[in-house]
Formats: sequence, structure tokens, C-alpha cells
Amino acid sequence: MTMDDEATLIAGLRRRDQQAFAAFFERYADRVYRLAHGIVGNEADAEEVLQTTFISAFEAIDRFEQHARLGTWLYRIAYNHALMLLRKRRPVEPLPEDDGELPMPAALTDWTALPEERLLSREARDILRHAIAALPDGLREAFVCRDVEGLSTAECAQVIGISEGAVKVRLHRARLAMRERVSAYFGEWAAV
Repeated sequence: MTMDDEATLIAGLRRRDQQAFAAFFERYADRVYRLAHGIVGNEADAEEVLQTTFISAFEAIDRFEQHARLGTWLYRIAYNHALMLLRKRRPVEPLPEDDGELPMPAALTDWTALPEERLLSREARDILRHAIAALPDGLREAFVCRDVEGLSTAECAQVIGISEGAVKVRLHRARLAMRERVSAYFGEWAAV
């Protein structure tokens, strides 16, 4: 039996078919791990979220109502587990109130002229990873969901549990903050 079709996969999971569970894990594990890592910020916690997510999903598959895609439902479970883990470790940081003014980056840099190998270097990835980790929780969640995982705005809204408009606002603020944090590093290259 192939598990390419989502309905077939769901039916197999509901029958507690081990092949279905293996296909489910294979299809979504990397994406769930990346989402979890983007939220919790370290490998050990991301692994814990990954494990608890799949256990919870497998236990709750009979209650999956198929209002959303299976992947979106799984992301929501992962997101909730990541938040619970964060809450155990530190208090949730409130988002700054919207005063109508968004901060402008100190340095605007045209990154399109940068050679691809520089953008993909280990150092550049580390700079980006640290900049993502430094975002406030709400902004980081929207950024990881939309820009790292590539979910649609509607899917991110479902996963995070906020309106699409709120996702767009958080994403905009996260992108501005990211640009501010990495502009100095990438700006040096663009100036050369």
C-alpha cells in the first residue's frame, strides 16, 4: 500500500498501521523538527517536541476532523508542544504594543549583489540562526512558520491560532527586526 494520498494515509493511521505511521513520520518529521527548532531554539528541545508531537498526533488521529490539511494539523500540535516547553523554561514575552510606528532599519543593504556561496556559508547561516533566536517569541513563531517553513499566511494563522492580519503584522515586524540584526554583517559584503 502506498501512502502518497493523504486520505489513504489518514485511514492507515486510524487503523494503527505501522507502515502508515512510518510514512507519516517520513513525510513530516523534518518539517516538524525545523518548526520546533525555530521556536524553542535548540536541538535537544526540538527533538523532544518532535517526539511528543508524533505521539500526540498518533493518539489523536481519530479526532482529526480534516478541516485542515494533515500537515497543518500536525504543525499546530508541534507548535503547541513547543510553546508548552518554552513556558516551562521561561515566561512568555509580550509583543510590543502597536503605536503605529514601525522601526526602520539603520542600514538598508541591497543583498541581491551578494555571491550565493557567501549567503550559504556556515557563518552566514549561524548569523541568521542567532538573529531568528533573538526575535521575541510571537515574531519568531510567525517568521519561522511563514519564511522558514513556507506555510501560507492562512496556514500560519491556523497553526499559531491568530488571525491572518495578525500573522502579517508579526511577519512584517519580524522581517524588519531580522533585517536590522543582519544588515551590519551582510552590509560589509555588499560594500566590497
